[in-house]
Amino acid sequence: MQALDGIDLCVPAGSVSGLLGPNGSGKTTLLRVLATSLLPDQGEVRVLGRDALRVPNQVRRLVGVVLSDERSFYWRLTARQNLMFFAALHGLDGRRARARVAELGGWLGLGPELDKPFRNLSTGWRHRLAIARALLADPPVLLMDEPTAGLDPAAAERARRLLRERLAGELGRTVLVASHNLDEVRAVCDRVALVHQGRLRLEGPAAEALPRAAEWFAAQAAEEPA
Repeated sequence: MQALDGIDLCVPAGSVSGLLGPNGSGKTTLLRVLATSLLPDQGEVRVLGRDALRVPNQVRRLVGVVLSDERSFYWRLTARQNLMFFAALHGLDGRRARARVAELGGWLGLGPELDKPFRNLSTGWRHRLAIARALLADPPVLLMDEPTAGLDPAAAERARRLLRERLAGELGRTVLVASHNLDEVRAVCDRVALVHQGRLRLEGPAAEALPRAAEWFAAQAAEEPA
């Protein structure tokens, strides 16, 4: 079975676009392909004009990624130490790294959690830290898998405002959000694409595509055995 099958999708620069679909539909696989951590068997992938198959290193410098199964933080280090380490990998020196970590901590409300060991953080705090790490190098493109998973309502609303108002609105970043949550996508996205069984089922402006996506989800739920 193909994970992705003939998807033809264009994400407008400076937009927040939603990639909807049930679990197992191919959303995360598509994000990994765009991030160059997976290579497709065929087809073409371009990020800001760069060919992700031919110049993956260039594409990686353009993209920040938040995945729902993030496992690469160091458990014995504090949240701040983790961010400082990854900032160094992005070429930020000590002063710039400290300023950037403090700035992102304020945006995401990390507060005193920054100085707690990663192993002591709850799932929600770890997810906020993953968002902060994706933003360290101020990438022009963000790929986010379930960006508010595990967050309480207040933290989820803060993350949505960050995406829509600051990153896309003020800074003009391009954001692609993968989610199975219609309400999440409705709250932040300009455009919506629906993926199921690795295929693109519909795509368009949110105002047009979301009602059709809601009908599709309702039809799928009706077909499931009670």
